[in-house]
Amino acid sequence: MLRAYTPAHIVFPLPEGHRFPLYKYAGVRDRLLGKLPILDAELIPWELAATVHDVAYLNRWRYGEMSRAEEREYGLPWSVQVVDRARGAAGGTLAAMQDALTSGWGINLAGGTHHAFRNKAEGFCLLNDVAICSHLALREGVVKRILVLDLDVHQGNGTASMLSGYPEVFTLSIHGERNYPFRKEKSTLDIGLPDGVTDLEYVQVLETQVKPALEAFKPDLVFYLAGVDVLSNDRFGRFSLSLQGVEQRDRWVFTWCFGAGVPVVSVMAGGYNKNPEMTVLAAAQTIEVGLNLK
Repeated sequence: MLRAYTPAHIVFPLPEGHRFPLYKYAGVRDRLLGKLPILDAELIPWELAATVHDVAYLNRWRYGEMSRAEEREYGLPWSVQVVDRARGAAGGTLAAMQDALTSGWGINLAGGTHHAFRNKAEGFCLLNDVAICSHLALREGVVKRILVLDLDVHQGNGTASMLSGYPEVFTLSIHGERNYPFRKEKSTLDIGLPDGVTDLEYVQVLETQVKPALEAFKPDLVFYLAGVDVLSNDRFGRFSLSLQGVEQRDRWVFTWCFGAGVPVVSVMAGGYNKNPEMTVLAAAQTIEVGLNLK
């Protein structure tokens, strides 16, 4: 049976007007209630995070001993709750991966924290959930080939860096070439697009560049970062996709994965629309599209 995981039950203090969209996690959960079971995500163990992250780095955040500069680069004020919430987001991806390997699709209503490096937090990303879970799956031998399909508007620089030494992992990122992060890392395949990309242009990229990569690599598992910051009117995105365009994108990804029989783990990644309701609607729509196809 399909189910989803969320860290929405873990809240943390934010200064008034802060740009982090904490609202979207509870909003997406509430919108999907009744459509599938939604479980509170468990915190990922520190020991598991330490299999890919530097232990000293983890301890600084665990005990609130990071520098002010580190805190600024992360983008969120430190608190016990903010760290627990990051662990819950990663724990949701871990549980979703286990579901994907048994039922074909695992769902985390958070995660996709692709700006987290081995020893550095960036862009609201503290623990790199996909890197942690990829390492675990390969170490335990449950899969041999993993493809990370990062369709957030921002390049997954932390993921590209952390998984660059794994020939069994193909990292693929479609992102705004002129957008954050301004110093890109090298993915297996980077597709940098100009500002203002439309629905039709985006789907053409999926057909002409992503599909051949998927078919050539033949993954045993896909991590799908379904960022909705590709939407027009996003505060930090520069693309011009409509809600219907995002639906087309999600439908394309799930159709390929389900049709090829490749387990897929969907994680939310980014979304910062100037209209908060649109962020929630688009992120929930991703799951609704998958439910209609499964």
